[in-house]
Amino acid sequence: MHRIEIKSHLGRPDIEAVSTLLSEAAAIDGHAPIDEHDWLDLVQGGRAGFAGLVAWAEGHPHPVGYAQVSQGSGSWALEYVVDPHHRTPDSRIATDLVRAAGQVIADAGGGHVHMWVNQPRPEHDRMAAAIGLSPGRVLYQMRRPLPYAEPEGTEPPLPTRPFRVGQDEAAWLEVNNRAFAWHPEQGGWDIDTLKQREAEPWFDAEGFLLHEDGNGALDGFCWTKVHADHDPPLGEIYVIAVDPEAGAPRGLGRRLVVAGLDHLYGKGLRVGMLYVDAANTKAVKLYVEMGFQINHLDQAYVGDIAPAAP
Repeated sequence: MHRIEIKSHLGRPDIEAVSTLLSEAAAIDGHAPIDEHDWLDLVQGGRAGFAGLVAWAEGHPHPVGYAQVSQGSGSWALEYVVDPHHRTPDSRIATDLVRAAGQVIADAGGGHVHMWVNQPRPEHDRMAAAIGLSPGRVLYQMRRPLPYAEPEGTEPPLPTRPFRVGQDEAAWLEVNNRAFAWHPEQGGWDIDTLKQREAEPWFDAEGFLLHEDGNGALDGFCWTKVHADHDPPLGEIYVIAVDPEAGAPRGLGRRLVVAGLDHLYGKGLRVGMLYVDAANTKAVKLYVEMGFQINHLDQAYVGDIAPAAP
């Protein structure tokens, strides 16, 4: 038997216990159980609508499962993880966590929901359907070896400069939010969202590459990230965009990717990776042409949860 505690704010002991669960699951699964947006909600207090659902089982001093909901820009995010030692065929931990999370959203007024899972399987379809969700967005994680060598005759390396903390935030937010106006996770950032990233141990302004046009205005960027705890370490093209209103030259996006990969190789990384929506066929085509291959995929289950009855 298990019980689920639902909290709008997790104290330090809960955060430490859940963090241990997430680390153990990541070691077994080969990927982080929840994405970075949700991780920051967990450790830094959460956005509006945040709730952490911790599953406990009798006789176990540690959580056996965890789910999290938070309200983002126009939709709710829902993710969950079960302790690898409790993933038995007859276990209902995952199902109960997902149902309880759906009820939290309904009690908070309902809304559009994204539930992300890695490497979707039929049981994920059934759990999602139980709260009215169906398969939606697919996200590819793509990787390629480093270094990257451009074909002969291509343009010289793109001039970039590092991000300046305390100076470039406003300009970057404007470009990011224009480029990702359609994106439920990356769009609609504010200064607090950005400063949360700047406070993370992995943040490195030298790897946050900005490109400016002839007038000194920001027209594109390639933000990189190093996953030093991965074996082998991974260098990520974390966020990359060209300002859709800047009239940037054709091919700037590709040259930004190259600049990011070159930076990561210069840091000693030998594998580069990135995430891209499967539906973004133009970007997927570019990355395939540059030698990236799909390593695995994540599936979003989407739908609308109605408000709970009064």
